[in-house]
Amino acid sequence: MLQKLSISNYALIDNLEISFDKGLNILTGETGAGKSIILGALSLILGQRAESRYFFNQQKKCVIEGTFRITDFQLKDFFEDNDLDYEAETVLRREISADGKSRSFVNDTPVNLNALKLLGEKLIDIHSQHATMEINDPEFQLLVVDSVAKHPELLDDYQTKFRAYKKSVAKLQQLTEESDKAKADLDYYQFQYDELEKAGLSADEQEQLEQELYALNNAEEIKRNLLSANYLVQDSDAAALSQLREAGQQLGSLAKFNPQIEELQERLSSTIIELKDISAEIEAIEQRTHTDEPRAADVNTRLSTIYNLQKKHRVNSNAELLQLQDELSDKIQQAVFGDEVIEKLQQQLDADKKVLEQLAGQLSANRIKAIPVIETEVLQTLAEMGMSNSALKIELTNAHTVGRNTPLEGLGENGVDAVRFLFSANKGHALAEMSKVASGGELSRLMLSIKSLIAKNTALPTIIFDEIDTGVSGEVANKVGQIMEQLANNLQVITITHLPQIASKGQSHYFVYKDDEADTTRTRIKQLDNGERILEIAKMLSGDKPGESALQNARELLGPLTP
Repeated sequence: MLQKLSISNYALIDNLEISFDKGLNILTGETGAGKSIILGALSLILGQRAESRYFFNQQKKCVIEGTFRITDFQLKDFFEDNDLDYEAETVLRREISADGKSRSFVNDTPVNLNALKLLGEKLIDIHSQHATMEINDPEFQLLVVDSVAKHPELLDDYQTKFRAYKKSVAKLQQLTEESDKAKADLDYYQFQYDELEKAGLSADEQEQLEQELYALNNAEEIKRNLLSANYLVQDSDAAALSQLREAGQQLGSLAKFNPQIEELQERLSSTIIELKDISAEIEAIEQRTHTDEPRAADVNTRLSTIYNLQKKHRVNSNAELLQLQDELSDKIQQAVFGDEVIEKLQQQLDADKKVLEQLAGQLSANRIKAIPVIETEVLQTLAEMGMSNSALKIELTNAHTVGRNTPLEGLGENGVDAVRFLFSANKGHALAEMSKVASGGELSRLMLSIKSLIAKNTALPTIIFDEIDTGVSGEVANKVGQIMEQLANNLQVITITHLPQIASKGQSHYFVYKDDEADTTRTRIKQLDNGERILEIAKMLSGDKPGESALQNARELLGPLTP
């Protein structure tokens, strides 16, 4: 329910705060006082577009904030899906700057406008006299039937299984397409695979071959430089080893005089040993190094094969070629054995479809039982509101005949059913879609009847009626007020009205008025106490200066609420 609404800097409102009660809340006031402005501000936190030209002060930002108690609406999944903190008392806030930029928040977490709109739709339902789109919406009509059928667990079970079934159908279609393509391309895939397999590639082969080829192509230079290096280390007149041995002898003769010199002599001896090993390795490498033109030709041929394969398949390494080889192997396996996987998945789909058809049949049976109840109760409520000649017929048909001969075969998100409400407000008129055969006032009373029925069976968001009582008066207006009063036993109702019969039924009564201060007009609102309610309703009955009879009539309408 909407607990509090705060409006700052919007149209004729500078600052305004309203705390609503549960049950039936009444808003009254003169035409143009600002009742619709309040609804316009409320619509901003429900995701409607905003224009800065409607600001009270063009130099300040507009801020609208609504506090809602949401414990009865099973919205935790919505909050998790949108990464929002779930709070029993949730705050929706919208800020619009003077340059038209807008920011939206849910419990102080920024959200985009679409998320705000989706959440707002679950919390507030604004219905005006001309809001006929919802009543003609097939999804809304199906919701009416399902609410009276009272099978939320069954419907949820069906929808969960149906979504999984759709994913499996999509997977089957993908596998079938891939298998067909694999079969068509099998020879091509096999040729490519055989070519790569015959090449016998390894991941690090290319680098090793390139290094070997470089060495073969430069064998003479390598051999010459190795001989020169070894000559300087060991064989020349001033060879490094000879020089070091002589230095070692000199240090050895001095070792007895200083322990540090002895240590240096030992280190030099280790260096001589290491240098001998280096010389031996240089000599070994030099002896292994030789020009081998046949081997160089073989390496060149092998590298050309590798380079050609990489160029052909537009890759840069053997690792990528090996990955491609694995992918080709998978495609060949899919072409050869794909039918087995497809057949297994098809068998599972057939089993899942039977379960869905069984659940859909249960849904249909429940809906068939609910339809006469809806028709009877809605017509009874309409008769109470002066529409005793109304006729209502609800047709249940197959919703998905177009889907026949497809994997879904008529199954839809809500089963196999489509619902159509046909209505006539007068005798002798053929039944037709409601918007074509009912006036605005008649549609309003019809919607009130339907939502009153839904509210008995499921949790609805706060409903706001914006002057839907237009075109009714007298006892009919009194009946409309009684229906709203009954509706408010199950949910919060906020209604804007000009009829005293309806205004008297509210648990809380708010008066909207204009306050002229100097050169500025502001919209204000106040909650009326019992005495103020008597006077306001008396004015609605007879004008600005009600007499005692109007005041007494107001007391009678309010009944036990008055002192």
